Amino acid sequence: MRSKWSEYVLLIMTACLLNIVWADEKTTELPDFDSMWDNYQPARTESIFREIIPAAKETDHPSYYGELLTQIGRTLGLQRRFDDGHAILDTVASMLDTTPAVVRIRYLLERGRLYNSSGRADTSKVFFLEAWGEAMEAGEDGYCVDALHMLGIVTPPTEQLRWNLKAMAYAEQSENEKARRWLGPLYNNIGWSYHDLAEYEKALELFEKSLQWRIEQNDDVGTRIAKWTIGRAYRSLGRIDEAIAMQQALLDEINEKNLDPDGYVHEELGECLLLKDRKDEAEPQFKKAYELLSRDAWMVENESERLERMRLLGEGKLIED
Repeated sequence: MRSKWSEYVLLIMTACLLNIVWADEKTTELPDFDSMWDNYQPARTESIFREIIPAAKETDHPSYYGELLTQIGRTLGLQRRFDDGHAILDTVASMLDTTPAVVRIRYLLERGRLYNSSGRADTSKVFFLEAWGEAMEAGEDGYCVDALHMLGIVTPPTEQLRWNLKAMAYAEQSENEKARRWLGPLYNNIGWSYHDLAEYEKALELFEKSLQWRIEQNDDVGTRIAKWTIGRAYRSLGRIDEAIAMQQALLDEINEKNLDPDGYVHEELGECLLLKDRKDEAEPQFKKAYELLSRDAWMVENESERLERMRLLGEGKLIED
């Protein structure tokens, strides 16, 4: 769950957090494409953005078209269409000599994200470092925090916490609303960094802050993810009954609201039930988790051993001591 969240949330939360309303110099107000992001449906977002292209080409606004193209590139990255994403950004690169600094900053961020999502974290780091420096120079706090948060994803584990803490401090001290809107994803990322270091109490504290932030933002999907992370921290802390209660409540909510099933909830509930020696109850949870998550290209590519474990536990073939 952690890696997926970083990829799509934390890799994937930037665009919906940034609010810029543009108007061309004629009189027609152009769509605020940043507010039109649906991070959970990148193909749909791509289609919406492409419909704006004709009007964007005609506007006299110096950066609207270039910025729009960077975000189309991002939708392609989230769909794992990396070559198409780089091709779009090549178009942006050809415009950079005549566009404002913000276009170059967003270009650097999205080029870096494309490289990171395609497994080239070392290459992506160069782009995020450059984006950070240029955003600082331009006084673009929101993009500065974005770059710092991405450095907290693509650097080695020993460096990630330092970058994330720097991003959080910058966001908390900034008066810029775009920068402060990064706090929720940062609380999540920092929580996972502490979790990876086995500092579970600190992780839980950050996950709880992330939950509160999601609730304040009326982010239903983000709220459920934040609750999942709290349940995961409970398991690491040995608070298994609380962990089961959290995951079961999420499962009940999903069923009651007729939402799409969540393989991560089933997997985590299975793990918790297994720890309580409730193997007969855990088995169908793992079976359902494998059924759902084995369809996920990211999981297949990055978590093959984890998927195999789910499959075996779901078939009752792996006995846990």
